[in-house]
Amino acid sequence: MYEWIIIGGGVQGVTMATFLLQSKKTTPCKIRIIDPHAKPLENWERCTKAISMPYLRSPSVHHIEINPFGLERFSKQNHGETFYGRFKRPSLSLFKQHCDHLFHELNMRECWIKGRVIEVQKTGVKWEIVNDDGNKLATKNVVIAIGIGEQPYWPEWALKLKDQTQTIHHIFEDNFNFESLLGPIVVIGGGMTAAHLVNKLASIFPGEVTMVKRHPFRVKLFDSDPGWLGPKKQASFRNNPDYSSRRRRIIEARHRGSITQDLHMKLHHLKRRGQLDWLDEEINTFKQVENGTILITKEGKEILARSIILATGFKPTLPGREWISPLMKREKLKCAECGYPIVTERLEWAEGLYVTGALAELQIGPIARNISGARQAAEQIVSSI
Repeated sequence: MYEWIIIGGGVQGVTMATFLLQSKKTTPCKIRIIDPHAKPLENWERCTKAISMPYLRSPSVHHIEINPFGLERFSKQNHGETFYGRFKRPSLSLFKQHCDHLFHELNMRECWIKGRVIEVQKTGVKWEIVNDDGNKLATKNVVIAIGIGEQPYWPEWALKLKDQTQTIHHIFEDNFNFESLLGPIVVIGGGMTAAHLVNKLASIFPGEVTMVKRHPFRVKLFDSDPGWLGPKKQASFRNNPDYSSRRRRIIEARHRGSITQDLHMKLHHLKRRGQLDWLDEEINTFKQVENGTILITKEGKEILARSIILATGFKPTLPGREWISPLMKREKLKCAECGYPIVTERLEWAEGLYVTGALAELQIGPIARNISGARQAAEQIVSSI
């Protein structure tokens, strides 16, 4: 029997594993990470690579190591400064190299199990995890660290178009292939993902890329107020017994569809050079023509596209529903009206069952899905052991 099984090998899961191992709360032979991908952070790396993101949005102290200055130390020891701006936002390359270094140093590959969880159940004093290959693993503690990354959001009109053509894609779908794209290209979305994507495409298809977004650019340094990183905003949030009110505060606090100032300037530069265009419109319907698809906005404007890429984010519904819902019923786990877990201050949903990431946001707050939220969650769980 293992001491810990972490379900999910993205940023949330590997941060949790790193904190457990670096704090000496467990050893590699007593912990397992279950994830459908072949290696740690594989899906995260695929998504960030797809949009050619050069720098993370978060500052240098937000990473997967316990020591908040561990990334800066690693940079000085190995590569020199590779940060951007006054908050020292790390380059994607540096962040990845730091993660790979920690995976090797902590022997995390030994902990890895490639598979998809289909059932979690309590058996006496232990938890039993069943994978899609039929294997069963027993553990004292479980951490559910899955996110909404496998739930790309498709607007209703896009789903109808998808049934008729293969020229529409979601940027985060597994089989997305840049080589299949043909101009003119329309990108749907106005946030960081869409902005990075059009910046990349404008260099490949100059003058043939149009960004369609429902609102003017929202320029914000981070995706929520920095006050949510500490007690300034977290204290009143966690003291609020009304979980519907907590959900409203999370929604209000997130700067959805926002982009950073440097990216905003890049896009304006591309537009001045004629390499990029954008419309503050919302697509309502479409019609197929001989040379592509005409997208029609609510205002009646028409845009011709031969390739359409959605950068519309993810559905916020509860992830892992197919096995989490039966688990909730069997163990009578507490949930809020929105369907998300109600957990203790130590993020415990039941004895020996913990959550991080999106599943912990009613306790952690709007930063829960971010790297900073992963760090806070891991710290709260580890410090309570």
